[in-house]
Amino acid sequence: MEGMAPASKRGNPNWGKSIPLCEASPTAFEKEGRRLRLTRHMYVHSATLRRWCEQYRNRFYIPEWLPEVWGITVDTTYYVA
Repeated sequence: MEGMAPASKRGNPNWGKSIPLCEASPTAFEKEGRRLRLTRHMYVHSATLRRWCEQYRNRFYIPEWLPEVWGITVDTTYYVA
């Protein structure tokens, strides 16, 4: 049977192999905290971070405990299409 192409392998060659994990991307809140060079303990005392949180409270994730400390109301049903 000369001249015939070799049989192609069928199926998924990665079947049964574990999927490699990737690192989670930082949230917008975490990026802002880094930009302001704040530690977790400094969050509550930062007026700039508080303004950012007030502005974006319904748009980006903010740790639940922080708006509670500042008395900021977050609308959990808010949706931007």
